Amino acid sequence: MLYCKYLYLHFYIFVTTFVYRTMRNKNKLLIEQLDQKLKTFHTAKETKIPTRGWIHTIRTALNMTLAQLGSRLNMTRQGVKRIEESEEKGSINLKTLRQLGEALDLQFVYGFVPKDETIDNLVNKHAEKLARKIVLRTNQNMQLENQGIKEEKVIESIKELTAEIKREMRKSIWD
Repeated sequence: MLYCKYLYLHFYIFVTTFVYRTMRNKNKLLIEQLDQKLKTFHTAKETKIPTRGWIHTIRTALNMTLAQLGSRLNMTRQGVKRIEESEEKGSINLKTLRQLGEALDLQFVYGFVPKDETIDNLVNKHAEKLARKIVLRTNQNMQLENQGIKEEKVIESIKELTAEIKREMRKSIWD
């Protein structure tokens, strides 16, 4: 009976470890795949939005009137003007942008570009921020008891904890 409990405990530990490692590897793989997809948007980050918006700029470059674009969208020229104004104000919706893309025979593309170049860098930045907070708070408490650690050890501890937090993908990095 004791042997069965022992086997069950080892099996439970094995399964739990396997599931944990699988989830960790899955998160890492998802981040890598996402970074690969978002890489194509990096050059778009440098593109400046025209002052009057893309719709107005493209329509005028094509020498197309409001009425002509309205005809393609089954709306009045005033409706197209309102759409151009809503884009300029930043209140246009994605459905309208897709419809305009179709009407102008263009493909509407939508995405996000990480400010830190990759999602992996974003995760690392937040993991390091959390690790720094934890290590510095712990070190401060230890200093109050004259048990503080040297600066080099603090930096090393932050790096180690950052790697652990990132590896585990703790949800707390987003708090």
